[in-house]
Amino acid sequence: MEHNNMPANSVPPDLRFLLRHPAHFIALGFGSGLSRLAPGTVGTLVAIPLFLLLMQLPEWQHYVLIALAFVLGVWACARTGQALGVADHGGMVWDEIVAFLLVLEFTPHQAWWWLIAFTLFRLFDVWKPFPIRQCDARLKGGFGVMFDDMLAAVYSILSLMGLQWLTLNF
Repeated sequence: MEHNNMPANSVPPDLRFLLRHPAHFIALGFGSGLSRLAPGTVGTLVAIPLFLLLMQLPEWQHYVLIALAFVLGVWACARTGQALGVADHGGMVWDEIVAFLLVLEFTPHQAWWWLIAFTLFRLFDVWKPFPIRQCDARLKGGFGVMFDDMLAAVYSILSLMGLQWLTLNF
């Protein structure tokens, strides 16, 4: 579920807001979060070219960079949420980007697996099965914004592992 509950006196983020502070540029996914149509989905897609860049590095560096991106996201989403007056604005998509990078780490490097991974991640991110919805409601600030998407990533990874096992064994 994407949260666009803007206070009455707030205006939606725009290019000017995006460029006002580095935190906004990061939290809004380099501008992908400005999309009026499904910003979370658009933000998730941004992870794909970033992952292709990550693939040029040793695998252990992927995990270090994803962890650093998570920490950066806690700061950027907290700062941007405060500026917008909405703790988890739907345009803040850095959480989707970082979480989907993690999902791609556990996804076979074939287009159809990436499509399945994308679909599963968006499903769990929007549906928010237990305990994702509870964490989304209870955890506040930048950490809360980032953490529920990481849980959706874990659900996606476990589902992918199950599907991979099924395809190898049946």
